[in-house]
Amino acid sequence: MKRSETRILTTHVGSLPRPPALRDLLVSQDRGESVDAAALAREAEAAVRHVVARQREAGIDVGNDGEQPRVGFSTYPAKRMSGFGGASKRRMALDIAEHPDYLARLTRQRAGAARINDAPQAVAEVAYTDLGEAEAECELFARSGGHEGFAEAFMTAASPGVIATIMLDAYYGSHERYIRALAREMRKEYELIVSRGFVLQLDCPDLAMERARFFQDESLDGFLQAVALHIDAINEAIANIPRDRVRLHLCWGNYDGPHTHDVPLEPLLPIIYRARVGALVLPLATPRHQHELKVFRAHPLPADMLFVPGVIDSTINVVEHPEVVADRIVAAVETIGDRSRVLAGVDCGFGTFAGSQLVEESIVWSKLRALRDGAGLATKRLWK
Repeated sequence: MKRSETRILTTHVGSLPRPPALRDLLVSQDRGESVDAAALAREAEAAVRHVVARQREAGIDVGNDGEQPRVGFSTYPAKRMSGFGGASKRRMALDIAEHPDYLARLTRQRAGAARINDAPQAVAEVAYTDLGEAEAECELFARSGGHEGFAEAFMTAASPGVIATIMLDAYYGSHERYIRALAREMRKEYELIVSRGFVLQLDCPDLAMERARFFQDESLDGFLQAVALHIDAINEAIANIPRDRVRLHLCWGNYDGPHTHDVPLEPLLPIIYRARVGALVLPLATPRHQHELKVFRAHPLPADMLFVPGVIDSTINVVEHPEVVADRIVAAVETIGDRSRVLAGVDCGFGTFAGSQLVEESIVWSKLRALRDGAGLATKRLWK
């Protein structure tokens, strides 16, 4: 993975806004409606070319395809794998349940979105027998300038844990058995991504977000045991991939809610460090977790791991001032103690599910330009 050897490099977490035509096709397909496959392919290709170009213009160094062909960051495997069907009955997060007025607003916002809380569930043995769609996405990104347009290119993939906690189990009867099965099958996609020359980003919000949702009835110790299981499953799935080709993103959920039941970072970090990955991507611009940068003083980042702190909030339409961005980057470097191991990032994705988007597209590009400008200011301070 690229380091910030001569300046602070910029990246983001993965999903970017989809154009309306593509969004509508993906949502219709997700709801089981018939869609024009040729039209979907055309719209997806146009969208990937668009977001690649806009990332370059904004000054992103390590970019991706914006997850344009996918209906959702965690639910797309239901289309690529067998064994899924029906509808999950996902539990409501504790903080949302405590604020019914916020729930009503969130429900209105997601009225035309892809399935989030009622995504398909595992109804049979899950199997990844055809990598055709994953291969097509890699090829589309490559021919859209994925390798040439960036200092480095990455592609995201859902972790076994986030799949299991959003697309629930109605077959295995054991969370561990389900997780292990997903790890066995998803490793095929993970290895494909890396074989095509991309850095693999594993999206793992389950490692924090699900404390207040899937595991809300567990004690903290019980949840930490689940986190350890999920990390173990990740290590099984990426056993054949060099750790410096994998980065891990965890978060507390990409929504603008109260987050009053979020698990603290401190008890998680020692377990997260067991993952055989080369970089940790973490939201630190959100007001609920900005203070947790100091946790890294008590639990130093492993010497062979890079750090990508979120210095841009992905849930608000306020564009951060570059000086604020620079302050956050410099604080991260001072905490980690090595400027070359810090890349500037975004808290989470801007379009995690088709039709569910908090930040308007034009503002997304303004935020990414602010990220670039802030990284430039931080570079001047750190390399003076």
